[in-house]
Amino acid sequence: MILVTHSFFLNHDAKQLARMTPYSPLSTLISAARLRMDSHRVEFFDATFAEDVETFQQAIDRINPDLVAIMEDNFNFITKMCTARRRRDTLSMIDAAKKRGCRVAVNGPDSNDQPKPYLDHGADVVLMGDGEEALLEVANVWRANPSASLTDIDGLFLPDFGKTKSRPPQRNLDHLALPAWDMVDADAYRTAWRNKHGRFSWNMATSRGCPYACNWCAKPSFGRGYEQRSAKSVAEELRCLKDRIAPDHIWFTDDIFGLTLGWLRDFAHEVTRLKARTPFAIQSRVNLMRPEAVAALAEAGAEEVWMGVESGSQKILDAMEKVSTTLEAREATRRLKSHGIRACWFIQLGYPGETWEDILLTRDLIREEKPDDIGVSVAYPLPGTRFYDLVRAELGERHNWEDTDDLAMLFQGTFDTSFYRSLRDALHDEVRLGQPDDCRWARLLHEAARHQSTNPVLLATGS
Repeated sequence: MILVTHSFFLNHDAKQLARMTPYSPLSTLISAARLRMDSHRVEFFDATFAEDVETFQQAIDRINPDLVAIMEDNFNFITKMCTARRRRDTLSMIDAAKKRGCRVAVNGPDSNDQPKPYLDHGADVVLMGDGEEALLEVANVWRANPSASLTDIDGLFLPDFGKTKSRPPQRNLDHLALPAWDMVDADAYRTAWRNKHGRFSWNMATSRGCPYACNWCAKPSFGRGYEQRSAKSVAEELRCLKDRIAPDHIWFTDDIFGLTLGWLRDFAHEVTRLKARTPFAIQSRVNLMRPEAVAALAEAGAEEVWMGVESGSQKILDAMEKVSTTLEAREATRRLKSHGIRACWFIQLGYPGETWEDILLTRDLIREEKPDDIGVSVAYPLPGTRFYDLVRAELGERHNWEDTDDLAMLFQGTFDTSFYRSLRDALHDEVRLGQPDDCRWARLLHEAARHQSTNPVLLATGS
């Protein structure tokens, strides 16, 4: 028996608990479905609404699995943030499984970046990359011979051995099993969403990876390639979801949804043909929001597009190797709005070299283009990125945020953590209240010098 699970306990993250926008653990359910295709007996423990790790212990006692596979949802941005709380919960789950005589396999962005803490804590194997096929091979080998070595399986990190041969990224995504929706309590998600927001959102994925190379973006699970399902396959899954889960809304989890115009047009056609149209939200890039692409998105049912605008300063965008411009951000926002699609921005504060003047450029871009919503973060150095290498010498003992609301500066930026949190709140209020507050910004400027970090960039003057 294999118990497939993940480590996201919603009530262990105050910000996410307050937002109450939980999504099913997509990677976890795909892994479970893949195991079942090869006739493995599989049970699923969903940590999302569980009280704590003790509930997981009770599940192990009830199910008595031979193997516990902690397969994090690699599609979820919360997982990609690699918070310290998630790691502690995963290690506690490893402890619980090992005390009950189970073998443990772990997969996720944090264990990809730093397998040693998980192995040192008792995990038998860390699955590198996306993990599903590696997990299947491990399960097959141990089913045939529980004492067999795993060193000939690609894509693993093993205690007392290290990394086996690398496994190429998953190809032919159309041939993957659909997520094991029958194993998750969809009604629990439906109730949470409708009680908080009045409608029910569900998640899907159409691709893996991202071909762009923003130097702060970590891609430990899917890499920097780009593999995409066919538009027909995605529309068929959407139709199936309408019949089986009946969501009011879809969140496409892709780093980039619909990389090419041809795919977007095919998707709109297939959605119409199958009568699968459901309002949806996506992530994309400002440079991809060309007129024909926006028209196809509107035809397919797009309601909201989140774009990585990041900064109103072209200097900062260039330093990030973003390969986009502030002009493209303006044009993309206007095009989306003209088609009735909400235009939402991700903003990143604190990138090395950002001055007060650059912050004001970001504020002014927001004021002028009026995005429908924004998500604000600070630059977060994750292993495997050029940005991490750039600031590595400035990192202290702490390398990860505690939870998703932490917003801590982990390196020596221009200002300190407290000041960036104040800036985040000010930018959120600019958008959500819709009323510029110049007095507030004057106070922030007055406080800026007091909140400079111990290794400051020269503070530019501004109004």
